[in-house]
Amino acid sequence: MHIGLIHMRHAPVGGTELVLHRVARHLAEQDHEVTIVCRSHADPPHPAVRFEVLRAPVFGSAWRMWAFAKDVERHAAQGRYDVTLGLGKTWSHDVIRAGGGSHRTYLQLAAPHAGARWERRLGATALKDRLAIAIEERAFAPGAYRRVIANSRMVRDDLRRRYAIPEDDIEVVYNGVDLERFHPRNRERGAKLRTALGIAPAQFVVLFVGNGFGRKGLARLLDAMPALLGTRPGARLVVVGRDSDRATYERRARELGVDGAVLFLGERRDVEVCHAMADLYCLPTWYDSFAFTIAEALAGGVPVVTTQLAGAAELVDHGVHGAVLRGEATAEELGLALGEWAVDGRARDAGPAARSRSERYSIAASLEAVERILLEVAAAPA
Repeated sequence: MHIGLIHMRHAPVGGTELVLHRVARHLAEQDHEVTIVCRSHADPPHPAVRFEVLRAPVFGSAWRMWAFAKDVERHAAQGRYDVTLGLGKTWSHDVIRAGGGSHRTYLQLAAPHAGARWERRLGATALKDRLAIAIEERAFAPGAYRRVIANSRMVRDDLRRRYAIPEDDIEVVYNGVDLERFHPRNRERGAKLRTALGIAPAQFVVLFVGNGFGRKGLARLLDAMPALLGTRPGARLVVVGRDSDRATYERRARELGVDGAVLFLGERRDVEVCHAMADLYCLPTWYDSFAFTIAEALAGGVPVVTTQLAGAAELVDHGVHGAVLRGEATAEELGLALGEWAVDGRARDAGPAARSRSERYSIAASLEAVERILLEVAAAPA
């Protein structure tokens, strides 16, 4: 088949971008003709993958998003493809992969905690948010799609409530995890990183990974650190990722008197080693349609403490692979959960079960499910 994959940006990194890269490569390996319709791109994921660049000259990220959606509408009308898969912020495709969930839900749950404070005060993203919602409403209007892929039950149920999507038209396909890169055998490399950071083998390490600390809930994790240190003196929180407002979080750690127990490492390319260094992974997110890092932690044999507002929390059985807290959990509740998992040996003993759970969600299984859905839609009467 000739398959069109649609997203503004192609790259081998980033949440949706990584999924696009992997899907394109997989489909090309299965001898499909694959075209990525985009505004910008990196090197092709496979020699047979082609690009169709739609780059209308407009100013500002909000209008670039809208212009790309309009360009895709005109391009899709030419009927070049047997089936098309849209990965976000367009309305002209046969199959929609709603990898980011509903933008309305993001605004409701995460936006109050996300971005720099000046952006929130001045409403700097208001235009982009309005346009994103307008695109979303057109994308999920009756007759605008033939099938929807959600990356969690949380997203599936939310989209069905908001847009009355028929049950048979939406399917959950969890994001696949790289089970070779994220593996308990990385523990030796993790031990070396501990040594390089001045962390002793017996110290309990909580890991946080994410860009955009506000939405990911770092503030309430910092607020929970005094309780953890009361339960497990000498514990450390290692923060991996970037945020333009990082200084605010460093200041908060100082004000709480836990700055000596918190290490900000910035962005790193060896995230699998960071997981291998950790005893427990914590992502107290305010909203993540999935959260790759949860699946990656489990694959590394590390139990997870997160909230019900992470789609990947559905992979975690509370009390077995970690803890799943309510979305509005307080810092006190979070600190209690961290303390319960910091009891000697509990996190380590949960490692095999965490790894076993992750093995159900390989990249191959996820990609095969996406291909199956595309084939089904292409074969069905329009």
